[in-house]
Amino acid sequence: MAVKIRLKRLGKVRVPQYRIVIVDSRKKRDGRVIEEIGKYHPKEDPSYIDVVSDRAQYWLGVGAQPTEAVEVLLKVTGDWQKFKGLPGTEGTLRTAEPKRDKLEIFNEALKEVASEPKGGAVTKKTSAKKAEPKAEKAEEAEKVEEAPAEVPASETPEGAADQAEAAETVTPEDAGKGES
Repeated sequence: MAVKIRLKRLGKVRVPQYRIVIVDSRKKRDGRVIEEIGKYHPKEDPSYIDVVSDRAQYWLGVGAQPTEAVEVLLKVTGDWQKFKGLPGTEGTLRTAEPKRDKLEIFNEALKEVASEPKGGAVTKKTSAKKAEPKAEKAEEAEKVEEAPAEVPASETPEGAADQAEAAETVTPEDAGKGES
């Protein structure tokens, strides 16, 4: 019986997932398999490749022929080099960095919230009310800063009133002239 190591396609349309399987070469692509020795998910970044190394070595040792795609995967994992006795048995497989634990993320967020200074709740209404007095204070400060420098007395309302009073008051000289 001619035995091959090839890929069996699973997954949805445009989301392929493969199993690395040992199968009789006369069977269909997704037909009955002898053994499943690994997984391959090409759409993930980096691609997920998982091969049971000792089973791959066994089947290569008894004469199973890998397809071109499986041979490339075995080279990436280092199993092909180990079988052939070549250097580089560690392979070039990249692995994704492990995700952070959700509990750890939650605890960090709690620490950040606890370390922040506590203040009143901020809403649109309260922030608008707080902004109005600040705006009024700012306007008053601007008015004080804009006080006019040395304005003639006749141009101010108080100065004009003083001049009018002075005009109404009768001086002794004027008194003699007006009575005649």
